[in-house]
Amino acid sequence: MLLANISLLEALDNFLWGYAVLPALLMMGGYLSYKSRFVQLRSFPQIVSAFFHSLKAKPQGSGVHPLKAFFTCIGGCMGVSNVVAVCTAAQLGGPGALFWIWITALAGMILKYSEVYLGIRYRVSDGKGGYRGGPMYFLKKAYKQTWIPKIVCLLLCIYGVEIYQFSVITENIAANFDFNKYLVALMLITLMIAISRKGVNHVGRIASVFIPVFIVCYLAMGAWVLYQNAPLLPSILNTVIHSAFTGHAAVGAFAGSGILLTASQGMRRSCYAGDVAVGYASVIHSETREISPEKQASLAIMEIFLDSFVICTTSVMLVLITGVWDAPIEASMLVQKALAIYFPGMHIFMPLFLLLLGFTTIISYFCAGIKCAEFMSPTIGRKAYYVYACCSLLGFVCMQTSQALTMMSITAALLLMFNLYGIFRLRHEIDFRIPSRANQA
Repeated sequence: MLLANISLLEALDNFLWGYAVLPALLMMGGYLSYKSRFVQLRSFPQIVSAFFHSLKAKPQGSGVHPLKAFFTCIGGCMGVSNVVAVCTAAQLGGPGALFWIWITALAGMILKYSEVYLGIRYRVSDGKGGYRGGPMYFLKKAYKQTWIPKIVCLLLCIYGVEIYQFSVITENIAANFDFNKYLVALMLITLMIAISRKGVNHVGRIASVFIPVFIVCYLAMGAWVLYQNAPLLPSILNTVIHSAFTGHAAVGAFAGSGILLTASQGMRRSCYAGDVAVGYASVIHSETREISPEKQASLAIMEIFLDSFVICTTSVMLVLITGVWDAPIEASMLVQKALAIYFPGMHIFMPLFLLLLGFTTIISYFCAGIKCAEFMSPTIGRKAYYVYACCSLLGFVCMQTSQALTMMSITAALLLMFNLYGIFRLRHEIDFRIPSRANQA
């Protein structure tokens, strides 16, 4: 019975992404890109300049500092999903999945900009000098049906308990250090609740320390491996492009894939890694003290760039260029195996690495989930959410990590469908004129 239910969920996941989310994402991303005259490309140098300028700026007013909101949000993006989940795209869909990760990132930039913009525009005061926002607020303007924002809020509560990354971290630590995984799970849950109680500001401080270290360290190792294999890069990129439009034949332990599987795997893992249009980014960024929706939303474009074009691309290229992508091993071990060819001690480094990264993701998601739970029930929402989180995380520790990923993927697909239509309904209210650096001072 359990196996039948798991197979049913996997079939539902494949159907949603292959026949509903994939075309909707491409059409909506393409439409908004055209409407904005491809602002994510046209204004990208300006966005990068404004980002570094904002590192020195001190915006006035109440609420979370814009950069702390940025680092909290990107802390939710950069983690196990960038190192492990995207590698499942190559493992299941072949090398061509990387091309669809790039296409999704281009569409995701403008979609994430739009959801953050709307979140800030329709946010409300929390009565304590801060703000609350997210899809449950702006979808009230998009849908006549009052139950839809509540359903989206409930789905965000489910999405806020990061069962997949939690399972990967617990399994990785238990396997590499020979610890009891249930004891590891209990310790992580205790830390998660303790840190999340201090809010987005505190999570932002933690993420702003770990994320830059992660980017520099991981990219340095990745660049070294790619440099050592530089002569192979042209043929690898050619395989990526060719496989994206033809699928990929069976190689070694790889079972082969068709075009639809390749595209859907690349797109669903890219959406998951970048939190594209699921509403999480809108909830976090809405707490900013920044009053300009355009300025804060432009940071979402930077998030996708760093997440997909830098980190995810590095991860997939590592497993492709070292040839481990089709090895008959768990996806969680692919990058570790690729780096272990060139660097010693990866069996110690990678578990600790994933712990630090994944934990910032888990607590960032959890903070957004708490906001949604409090929206549904201001009195008991937080306490009920703690109970739900503990039960879910401990329950999925007993299962395979792929099953947890399937649940997260289905939840993300449903959130995307609701949010994409809501963004489409409110498309005329989005301002794509990103202010110049001079106007951001």
